[in-house]
Amino acid sequence: MAIKLGLRRNIYNLFAMMQGWVSSADLSIFHEFEPPPTGGGHQFLRAFMRQAQLQGFQIENNYLSRATRACLLNSFNFDERRLQLLKRKRVLYVHRVDGPIDVYRGRDDGVDRSIHVVNSNYADRTIFQSSYSLQKHLELGMEFRNPTVIMNAADPDIFHPRDRVAFSCNRKVRLVTASWSSNLNKGASVYQWLDAHLDWDRYEMTFIGQSQIRFKNIHMLPAVDSYKLAKLLREHDIYITASKHDPCSNSLIEALTCGLPAIYLQSGGHPEIVNQAGAGFDAAEQIPKLLDQMIVSYEEYQSLISLPTIEEVSRKYLDVLGLL
Repeated sequence: MAIKLGLRRNIYNLFAMMQGWVSSADLSIFHEFEPPPTGGGHQFLRAFMRQAQLQGFQIENNYLSRATRACLLNSFNFDERRLQLLKRKRVLYVHRVDGPIDVYRGRDDGVDRSIHVVNSNYADRTIFQSSYSLQKHLELGMEFRNPTVIMNAADPDIFHPRDRVAFSCNRKVRLVTASWSSNLNKGASVYQWLDAHLDWDRYEMTFIGQSQIRFKNIHMLPAVDSYKLAKLLREHDIYITASKHDPCSNSLIEALTCGLPAIYLQSGGHPEIVNQAGAGFDAAEQIPKLLDQMIVSYEEYQSLISLPTIEEVSRKYLDVLGLL
């Protein structure tokens, strides 16, 4: 078996050399990237890669060259068979984990158990995106290799508050939410309640992304790329998220980075992300009162937005990867 595996590895390496894949990369990222518009993991990893490259690090995707010093494995979104073929000693393997995904999706597909097995088989260290995510896995009886918590951050070249539309009480207050998944745990029932009960003489609301529910009053837009999303966010006043068990919502981080205080479901990593720059709810019926409070003190809520920068987050990643 070892001889066969070695032969397959040599054949793969030869093919990689013919394709020009072998490089002097410092870091390999094992993740299957998809073209935008895509979810938060893709967006964050692209931003991290740019920061690492700006600091002079060479990066390869889904390959391990002879010079590779560290490898970042993203959740379960990579080809484990390829990793098994290419895995080498003297490479530090760091596993980026979110979820628990089965809790997040609302069904037990065995994804979290598979991620835990990957962690046990390959990882030297683990990065969780929120304290909620780490603690929830521990509650489920899953311990991971040398865990640390590093929150995500948005790309400041795309998501920023510059040139945003100024807040005003002399027009309708503009609410917005975004979701790339139609999973009902993304908050559809809350948005459906708002659609039926908000005072539409005072508010207007935009939903960006995918939903199984069609709304009567909420304006719906399809998923857009990051640049268009950022522009849309800067045209609104308050971000609302009702997703359940979301470990580290990139869309929430992106909205805050664009200067929008948030009304959020008290679930998952939302409270860690928002801190004092918003207000949490347990039931949809609480949202109108929270909106009233936020409108009165809008500038104060906005001034309390405090998030790590992509530079800070990238340095923490590079440190855990042993590259600093």
